[in-house]
Amino acid sequence: MTMMIPDDAALSELARPLAARLIARSERMATAESCTGGMIAKVLTDLAGSSAWFERGIVSYSNEAKAELLGVPEATLARFGAVSGPTVIAMADGLRSRAPVQWTVSVSGIAGPTGDVPGKPVGTVFIGWSGAGIATSSSRFQFDGDRDAVRRRTVEAALQGLIDLIDAR
Repeated sequence: MTMMIPDDAALSELARPLAARLIARSERMATAESCTGGMIAKVLTDLAGSSAWFERGIVSYSNEAKAELLGVPEATLARFGAVSGPTVIAMADGLRSRAPVQWTVSVSGIAGPTGDVPGKPVGTVFIGWSGAGIATSSSRFQFDGDRDAVRRRTVEAALQGLIDLIDAR
């Protein structure tokens, strides 16, 4: 069974409850994105009034940007690669230590159609979440579809994961 690819309206509908939760708690968030190229930040800032709860988005496409802007240790990138759990954890933690926010989400993956490596086929995505007072976590996903589908599913999973973490706290 093929999952539906979320369109702009579906992603916006997922962003609304996230915004409501952050506003109710007087909290803010930020994004550190690689394979989505700023798509998460775009979906969030498409909502009017997002400046009340969205602080910044960093697109760190290269390893150099991950190290320079987010403090990802070069040793982590060398050992695990850009597309890995340890890297998205370092991205999420690095951004939260640099931004005046309570929550961060980070993503790195292989959106395709090329770029796969052994053990990490096209559609492999890691998402990291960091929040004040909780252990930073990551999850690995394997999304089907073309580049746009992988990116949209990544946005959906990143936002839903953050909603779930906020609800659990």
